[in-house]
Parts: sequence; structure tokens; C-alpha cells
Amino acid sequence: MIKPSPKPLRIFFFWSGIIATLSYRAVIVLNYFDPLWVKIAWYIGTIGFIIYFGHRFQIQTKKAKIVEDLQLIKAVENAKDINEEKTQALCYLVKTSLTSRSRWNSMFIVAMSALALIVGIILDLI
Repeated sequence: MIKPSPKPLRIFFFWSGIIATLSYRAVIVLNYFDPLWVKIAWYIGTIGFIIYFGHRFQIQTKKAKIVEDLQLIKAVENAKDINEEKTQALCYLVKTSLTSRSRWNSMFIVAMSALALIVGIILDLI
């Protein structure tokens, strides 16, 4: 049986994304106060993006795998008790989980955030 992640874990990933986004947006204001706070906000935002978008990539990949493994496109197309409009809508939803580039966008954000984090740590240690 396919089960979602536990609710506390889903809430953690949700708030990781919110806090990361707010931290990055705060950098512009913090520039007027103290460079230390800019660095803190930047690190929080970067780590938060790695956590959030890493999770998004996992979820998007899991959905695509479920669609493929269970042959859901074929199942929806062959369903007899669903009207045409609902069949088309379900086909759209199922097919786009396979063809969407959003998971690769998430992976790109994770990779670039990880690279930025490594570079930031190195530059802070020099």
C-alpha cells in the first residue's frame, strides 16, 4: 500500500520551504544592518532550500514511479465507469506526473544550493 509521509515530517518540509524563502527575502533588508545577519539568513535559506527541494524531488520521482509501475495511464484510459471529461482530466494528471520537468527543476535547485553552500563555507573559512 502506498502511504504518505507522516504528517509531522510533511509539516517539517513545508516550514523548511517557508523559512528558507523568508530568509532569502530578508537578506535585502539585513544588508542595511549587520553582515553577520545576512550570512545567517543566507545559510538558513540555502540549507532550507536543499531540504525542501530535495524532498520535492523525492516526491515527484515517487509519483512518476507509481504511475509507471502501476501503469496508471493505461488504467485510466481503459476505465469504463468514468465519463469522458473525467477520463481526460485523470489522463492529464497522470501523464504530466511523468512528463513534468518540475522534478528536474527541484534537482537543479538542490544541486546549485549545495554548490553555493560549499562555496560559501569555503569562502567563510578563508
